[in-house]
Amino acid sequence: MSELTTAADAEKFIETLAGVIDRLRGLVEEETALVQAGRLRAAAALSATKSALAGRLLAEGERLTPNAKSLSLAAPAHCAALKRTQEIFHAALKKNMLVLATAHAVSEGIVRRLSSDLARKAAPQIYGASGRPNAPNARQGRPLAISRTL
Repeated sequence: MSELTTAADAEKFIETLAGVIDRLRGLVEEETALVQAGRLRAAAALSATKSALAGRLLAEGERLTPNAKSLSLAAPAHCAALKRTQEIFHAALKKNMLVLATAHAVSEGIVRRLSSDLARKAAPQIYGASGRPNAPNARQGRPLAISRTL
C-alpha cells in the first residue's frame, strides 16, 4: 500500500480495519457464548470464518505498519476510535481464551477420569500382601482412543 496522503484515504483505511475487527469480535463473542452454552459443534463451525477474518486482520495490520504515522496525523479522531475498538476486541479475546481454557481443562479431566475408570475395570481384582486390593498398574492399561473432532 502506498503512503496515505489524504485524510479521506486514512479515514477509509481505518474504517475498513475497524470493520474487520468488529466482525471478528462479534464472531469471537458468538463462539464464547456457544462454548459457554456447551454447543461445541456450533462453535467449531465458526472456525473457518474466524480464520478467514483473522487472516484479513493480519493483512490489514501489515498494511497499517508503514502508514501508522501518516494515519495518526491525517485522521487522529479515527485513530482514537480504532484504539477503542481494539481495546474492546482485546477484552472479548481475553474472555474467549478464558472460556476455551476452561472447556479444555474440563474435557481433559473427563478423559483422564474415563481412562482411569477403564483401567481400573480392566485390571484383575486381586488382593496384595497387605490384604487390600492392588491399584491397577498404569503400564498394563489398555490405550484409550478418542476422536478430536467435535
